[in-house]
Amino acid sequence: MEPNIAPNDTSATEPAIDLSAPELYLNRELAALEFNFRVLAQARDSSIPLLERLRFLCIANTNLDEFFEVRVAVLRHHYAFGDVANGPDGLSYAEMLSRIRERSLELVSEQYRIWYQELLPALDQEGIRFLTRDQWSSKQQRWLQGYFQNEILPVLSPLGLDPAHPFPRILNKSLNLAVVLEGQDAFGREGNMALVRAPRSLPRLIRLPDEVAESPYDFVFLSGMLHQFADEMFPGFEVKGSYQFRVTRNSELVVDEDEVENLAMALSEELAVRGYAKPVRLEVADNCPKPITDLLTANFGLGEHDVYRCDGPVNINRVMAIYDMVDRADLKFPKFTPRLAPALAQYGNLFDAISHRDILLHHPYESFQTVIELLRQAAHDPDVLAIKQTLYRVGSDSPLVEQLLAAARNGKDVTVVVELRARFDEAANILLATRLQEAGVQVVYGVVGHKTHAKMLLIVRREDGRLRRYAHLSTGNYHTGTTKLYTDLGLMTAHPDIGEDMHKVFQQLSGLGQVVKLKRLLQSPFTLHRAVMDKIEREIAHARAGRPARIVARMNALNEGHVVETLYRASQAGVQIDLIVRGACTLRPGLAGISENIRVRSIVGRFLEHSRVYWFANDGSAELWCASADWMERNLLRRVEVAFPVLDPQLAERVYEETLAGYLADNTQAWTLGDDGRYSRVPTDADAPFSAQLSLLERLCS
Repeated sequence: MEPNIAPNDTSATEPAIDLSAPELYLNRELAALEFNFRVLAQARDSSIPLLERLRFLCIANTNLDEFFEVRVAVLRHHYAFGDVANGPDGLSYAEMLSRIRERSLELVSEQYRIWYQELLPALDQEGIRFLTRDQWSSKQQRWLQGYFQNEILPVLSPLGLDPAHPFPRILNKSLNLAVVLEGQDAFGREGNMALVRAPRSLPRLIRLPDEVAESPYDFVFLSGMLHQFADEMFPGFEVKGSYQFRVTRNSELVVDEDEVENLAMALSEELAVRGYAKPVRLEVADNCPKPITDLLTANFGLGEHDVYRCDGPVNINRVMAIYDMVDRADLKFPKFTPRLAPALAQYGNLFDAISHRDILLHHPYESFQTVIELLRQAAHDPDVLAIKQTLYRVGSDSPLVEQLLAAARNGKDVTVVVELRARFDEAANILLATRLQEAGVQVVYGVVGHKTHAKMLLIVRREDGRLRRYAHLSTGNYHTGTTKLYTDLGLMTAHPDIGEDMHKVFQQLSGLGQVVKLKRLLQSPFTLHRAVMDKIEREIAHARAGRPARIVARMNALNEGHVVETLYRASQAGVQIDLIVRGACTLRPGLAGISENIRVRSIVGRFLEHSRVYWFANDGSAELWCASADWMERNLLRRVEVAFPVLDPQLAERVYEETLAGYLADNTQAWTLGDDGRYSRVPTDADAPFSAQLSLLERLCS
């Protein structure tokens, strides 16, 4: 390897900087945690509609749940088994867990501060109130007591703890109360402590009816009612105290695919017990006495460092429900209608439209209905012979699935690659696979050890006596729900090379083929990682030859060590690099002599940024790629991913302007990453504020 010497060095004898040194890398887990602070900042932003701010608070809370269920659970597992961390940052598992706790405590504290000091007062001013027990009027108290007796109490099964009733299994993230009792029951047994589980069938928020409400929208937490009427659950006892708690468990499914004969069956068995897997976090009310906390931690096998005290409802994310319960359009983002692809209106028949020219779709600004319509036309077109599609997340009652079923019923050869291991969608995907198989669809579960994360739809059609392939490739899932909330790009094309490449990839997924040579597509785990590295190296060569060199890329996360190191070398060579990374980024920008030519920004706004786009200047012959893959180790090395070029120059220019240039110009929703791993908000230009998302809404939607 050549010495890593910056272009302006005058001496070749100066030792090269070790670009693999741990201090040059941010920790992946801590970087992922930082994203939630940027989400939470949206809840503080008074320029955002009030109910949307409430949603951001809940999203940050839900994200933290998942962070503990997956990332912290994995770290604890490695730490417990004495594994040695091998991340490029050099942190041990013990140090990671310690820092995660410290930062998580700050996040939790800020959540409840925003809830009590900012959101609750603002909601109250709009006639939306969350009434605590001390705020109930006598009339409301009577109504709530009747509601409790008629609607809640019959569903509850309080459990007194004694030798005959040991500590029960507590479901992951369920709301529970620990109740301290004094007195004797009908059998002469002394009361001590009991547990009350809030069944999932009960609403966590109860809206008071107009006859007792004093504001347009008065709500009461279920937990508050359980506290207030605890004595009715334990007649004859004196309730000395009641305290909320919630346990978070490991939700990462572990199936040894090499040792199972039926992956779907093995996953189903794992799913049955996931809700009771190993605990990783205990949330308790901040007033919970230490003896009760100690009892809970002992039963869950946790320590004091796993306890998070909550100054309010332990399940604060449940307030998300009021978003649909409160009919106040003025407190929500304005509605918009996604644009239909102009080609659909011009041609009607999408095969004619795609034959004429590639079609680019930018969701959610442009309707996903165009993709559904393509599949619908394929399902009913007598000239269509075969349909092949990958499904990672698709959602329940998906119209895409209905069209796949219709295609199978109409005699098409339909093959679907269903990724059973899509986290938290495993159960839904098992049901989906079963439903497709029952209709005669050939279902493939992908490749052992490699999640199939590529987003591809391939249609084979007979035209004028020959076969022609039509393709749809995307950066996002075939999920009609997320296409309204996530930004993603889709490309429809009849380019023969791309169609042939996709055919080979599908053959590889459904069969047991060797590595295939592709003409246009880049595929993980075979060619994408090397290609990204080579394209960065090409920019380095341009810079060293005195030619302009630049890279602009956007993705959800960046943590692959070799890519980061190569980007450092590019910066040293003088390549100008702009990275738009929504979530975790382990690269440290702005380090003198190493990364001063690298800038990293994150956009957090109304829509979840999900598009992956890579642009390389290439000395005036720019290349632009869209992909399903982030520059992460798992995406580049352990998954089946696809990156596809945008070959139409006009469409490539449009992608660049809409997904890269606009986001680099954003000064209302942008954050910049510092070399310390913390983000700072880009100051808004009061004279020329610019939001990339709002600009696209105004330009593409009605």
